[in-house]
Amino acid sequence: MKEFERKQLLERIEREGATVGADIPDEIIVQGEEIELQSFVFEIKRRETIPRGERDRVDRAKKNLRRERLQRKQRIEDGDVSYDRGEELANAIIGIDRALNALEQLGPANIEQEQRAQEAADKKRWMKFLQKALGHEDADSGTGRAGRGR
Repeated sequence: MKEFERKQLLERIEREGATVGADIPDEIIVQGEEIELQSFVFEIKRRETIPRGERDRVDRAKKNLRRERLQRKQRIEDGDVSYDRGEELANAIIGIDRALNALEQLGPANIEQEQRAQEAADKKRWMKFLQKALGHEDADSGTGRAGRGR
C-alpha cells in the first residue's frame, strides 16, 4: 500500500460522519471469536430496559469492539497490508464504530429507578439550598442557627 493510500484510509475511519449510512456487519471476528454483531446490537436495542446481567454483557462487548477497532487500525497504520485489505479493514472499522455508536446510545438499565434516584438527588440539593438560604446550613452539626439554644 502506498503512503498516501494509507493516509486516506486512516483519515476516512477518523472522519466524524464516517458511520452515517454505514451498516453494522452481520458477523465479525472479535478477539478471535465470531460474533453475529448486527443481530446482537438489534437484540439489545429493541428492549426498553436492559437487565443488569445484559448490561455487563453489553459493556464487555463494547470493550472488545474498541480493542478490535484499535488492532485493525494499527494494521492499516503499519502499512504491511495491500490497499484492498486496508479497504476491508477500514470498512470493518466503520462498521464497528456504527455498532459502538448504537450500543453507546442505550439508556439506563431501569429508567424508573434512575428517575427516582434523580428526584432524590434534586430534593437533597433543594433542601441544602433552602437550609443555606435560611441560615440553617450547619443544622446537622449544631453550629448554625437551628442548633443554637435548643
